[in-house]
Amino acid sequence: MKKIILLTFPLFLFTLTITAQDSIQVKKNTLNEQMTDAFDKSNSYQEYKVVKKTQLATLKRNILDSVSSLEEKIKTQQIELTQQKNEVDSLRQNLKNTQQNLANSKEKEDGIAVFGILTSKAAYNSIMWGIIVILLFISGFLFYRFLNSHKITNAAQLNMAEMEIELEDYRRNSLEREQKLRRKLQDEINKNRKG
Repeated sequence: MKKIILLTFPLFLFTLTITAQDSIQVKKNTLNEQMTDAFDKSNSYQEYKVVKKTQLATLKRNILDSVSSLEEKIKTQQIELTQQKNEVDSLRQNLKNTQQNLANSKEKEDGIAVFGILTSKAAYNSIMWGIIVILLFISGFLFYRFLNSHKITNAAQLNMAEMEIELEDYRRNSLEREQKLRRKLQDEINKNRKG
């Protein structure tokens, strides 16, 4: 029994090695090469080809493996494609937001907020210079009115001073006249008492 085992063991290893080499070679070949190889190794019977079941099973297994591998590859690529689409959509949205922020920044840079209302710098400058011109016009008008009023006031004060001088002269003259009249009256009274 030991002899049988010893004799069959090397035979088993030899067969296993050959089978392993065949399966390794089969896996390295493309499906087209495997089909050609199966066709070449098959026997002919009339117009038919007789293919070994093991070769056919191996070919079927390899085809199914290739199909499942391709399906996996397709699924992986579809997932990658979906991820790339999502990434592109995200980047587009990000670009849109960035462009909107840029437009808002340019608008803020080109404008000035007055009482919470954003106006362009040109409109702001026009309004401000318009207000300055109006204020200068009003200031000039008021200054003219002030000078005119000041002249009138000075003239009135001068007239009043002249009138006060005249009034003072009139009072003095009146007082002198009154004093003269009193003296005359007193002299007449004194004459009438003596006489």
